[in-house]
Amino acid sequence: MANRPLHFLWLLDCSSSMSINGKIGELNFAIREAIPEMQQAAQDNPSAALMVRAISFATGATWHIDEATPVEQFSWTDLTTYGGTDMGAAFRLAAKALQSPPMPDRALRPVIALVSDGQPMDDWRAGLREIDATPWGKRAMRVAVAIGEDADKDMLKEFLGNPELEPLQARNPRQLVAAIRWASTVAVKAASTPKTDGNKQPPAASTLSFDKQADDEDVW
Repeated sequence: MANRPLHFLWLLDCSSSMSINGKIGELNFAIREAIPEMQQAAQDNPSAALMVRAISFATGATWHIDEATPVEQFSWTDLTTYGGTDMGAAFRLAAKALQSPPMPDRALRPVIALVSDGQPMDDWRAGLREIDATPWGKRAMRVAVAIGEDADKDMLKEFLGNPELEPLQARNPRQLVAAIRWASTVAVKAASTPKTDGNKQPPAASTLSFDKQADDEDVW
């Protein structure tokens, strides 16, 4: 198991609604804040070579970071908003990346982290089926973050692929930072532990909580 690659893939909603109340700016901030913790998580798990990529989706989907980048070299370029919510297009793009090749035959199971504030406008189920049809997509640890109350949480639960799991809810900037931190560190640690069942949420997910002040600051 020494130094096997662990691919972490962000799927990030950049639809126009993400510009409301500065949500896109807070998402950019949250990811930048999480980078040092991702790097520390990688150092704490020497058996995993953490590689990061990102897909953005709005009207269509595109690679925001198209090369699998070692987390030690990873930096963030801010996302901007435009258009609708073509989540299915993001799933189809991710499915191509989860095939072998380009994925290696031997690797730790990947982590797919989906972040959205709305409801998909295209055929997201068809895209999700393409992910599920790939060996790595089926094995991947999945995390979903719902930004605000309008996010389609039923759809996000279906993405998770386990009826016992719930998306992380971010109702304000502080909760978003906490959710992104969890997705990018706890999930990575769990995915790099061979005995952890990839179909189960890591233990910290069930105890993820936010302080009272964060709960009172419901700006989304």
